[in-house]
Amino acid sequence: IENTLKRFLKHEISMNILHFKGQGHGAKGENEYEFNLEFLKTVKPEVKHKSTQRQVNITVKKQEHVWWDRLTKQEKKPLFLAPDFDRWLDESDAEMELREKEEKINKVSIESRVPFLGLKKGFLFMYNLVQFLGYSWIFVNMTVRLFILGQDSFYDTFHTIADVMYFCQMLAIMEVINPAVGLVKTGVTPAFIQVMGRNFILFVIFGTLEDMQNKPVVFFVFYLWSMIEIFRYPFYMLACIDTEWKLLTWLRYTIWIPLYPLGVLAEAVAVIQSIPIFNETKLLSIPLPKAIGMSISFSYILQLYLVIMFLGLFINFRHLFKQRSRRFRTKKRKAN
Repeated sequence: IENTLKRFLKHEISMNILHFKGQGHGAKGENEYEFNLEFLKTVKPEVKHKSTQRQVNITVKKQEHVWWDRLTKQEKKPLFLAPDFDRWLDESDAEMELREKEEKINKVSIESRVPFLGLKKGFLFMYNLVQFLGYSWIFVNMTVRLFILGQDSFYDTFHTIADVMYFCQMLAIMEVINPAVGLVKTGVTPAFIQVMGRNFILFVIFGTLEDMQNKPVVFFVFYLWSMIEIFRYPFYMLACIDTEWKLLTWLRYTIWIPLYPLGVLAEAVAVIQSIPIFNETKLLSIPLPKAIGMSISFSYILQLYLVIMFLGLFINFRHLFKQRSRRFRTKKRKAN
């Protein structure tokens, strides 16, 4: 239809067929024009139209966003139909457009489900930044003291580093809370094992026994802990801003392989060294009824804890190894 319809314009969808009827000046002059168009697949019943000086644009939407081999159910194209090449899409273009729309919808859906997404990322970024700065201070301080004082730095590590380590490990409790409330997608159990295990060593073994605070094992425990964390926290920090450094990613998923078992071994040595002290001082012993007149030494709990410690090592090592395999397997698939 070349000119604007003058008298009436009617169109509707019924039984998947577009019924059009209108009057105006067209190829046959002033006349009444009508046609029926049965679509290949189901379309939505809502129809929109827009009249211009030369044509009437009718917009019909598919019921499902899938590729159609042709527009109409009949294989032969109606004579009055002509493609609009300005809006034409081939199958690959349509798939790309559909994918972009789905990604946009998914992004909007996620943002609507998490209205404080920016606040969440900001909190996680600041948490990881503070922890990174804290463990970096510990690592640098211990390294400098080791170069200057040599082995003498082993014996006063606790008195020099303990305050910052207390702060970092108390703050690390958030690593159990964050997955528990859904702020991060990771297992609660591995985080609980690591955080509570470290805090037990720090606050119970080192914190309550002055005789343990001057032993060289404190240096090795603190140094191994900080070496792991100065790579782990910046990795998470950059992930909050959707940034990745390949070297840092590799270090985060690899350096724990030698350091984590060494750290657990150093913790086990600390526990073993503390057992005679707890036996001698009766500190934290569990009192029994007066009729028995005895108490259970805390050292028995420490012996049980040693077994639990190595069980936790197995659980966390398997968890970390699965994380590493999943990470690099995914990267390899994307590269291919």
